[in-house]
Amino acid sequence: MRNRLKVYRAMHDLTQEALAQKLGVTRQTIVSVENGKYDPSIHLAFKTARFFGVRIEDIFIFDEQDVAAHPLEAGPPTQ
Repeated sequence: MRNRLKVYRAMHDLTQEALAQKLGVTRQTIVSVENGKYDPSIHLAFKTARFFGVRIEDIFIFDEQDVAAHPLEAGPPTQ
């Protein structure tokens, strides 16, 4: 999943470590999310969006290709 976490972090003049502390996660989690290596849990996505005062969709960008790449995570097929 693509995201704009680094942009929001920079807009608030926060280091990865500072943001990690505020969200209660490790710096490595922030690094992994920013680099697209880790998709945040829904809990972390909400917590992050609330911290910055924006919607989840403003930070985390849903991509239809993500669903195609991970079909089991997309839920049951519709009929």
